[in-house]
Amino acid sequence: MTDARFLIVLDVDSTLIENEVIEMLAECAGSLRAVAEITERAMSGQLDFQQSLRSRVSTLAGLPISCFTDVADDIRVTQGVPELIAGLHANDGLIGVVSGGFHELLDAVATDLGLDHWKANRLEIADGRLTGNVLGPIIDAQAKAHALIEWADAAGIPHAQTVAVGDGANDLAMMDAAGLSVAFNARAVVRERAHLAIDTRDLSQLLPLLGLRG
Repeated sequence: MTDARFLIVLDVDSTLIENEVIEMLAECAGSLRAVAEITERAMSGQLDFQQSLRSRVSTLAGLPISCFTDVADDIRVTQGVPELIAGLHANDGLIGVVSGGFHELLDAVATDLGLDHWKANRLEIADGRLTGNVLGPIIDAQAKAHALIEWADAAGIPHAQTVAVGDGANDLAMMDAAGLSVAFNARAVVRERAHLAIDTRDLSQLLPLLGLRG
């Protein structure tokens, strides 16, 4: 057991949850193949994230917002997440997530899990359908890093006691800003930069790494 207070910040798609939400929406819109290809290139660091997100979201134009219900029903939380949250909260820690995905689907998941913080992009909607645009500034790599620092400072948690967990290139700035970076079933570009790598899909494994128990 440690007396240190930790802030853990997770990526969402393929980390907090098993899914890639943009691809789930694209499947509804009939653009899955194109979107999956862009996602893979962005996650591997081959494309600028902002540009890639706008390109992928543009393929969703005309999709009715009723698709959110169908996608939400298929979202699966990664094994070990409830145990991680409970263990962290039991030791006065905080947990947040920051996503290149969308509030329209993240808000319910974050509320149900009891997360302390979350931040994501917002989709533009008109007349009950997606316009193919994103509202406001894009949550990109720098925004993820800024969120981690902002949440730590607000809680009085030293940066050395922050942990960033992710799997793609868009997580690297956040991981660089954290005291401990963890590659979670990650692309090679992320594994090379992270302090630690976890290759089994169970996020409760973070607890013993920090000297905590669930």
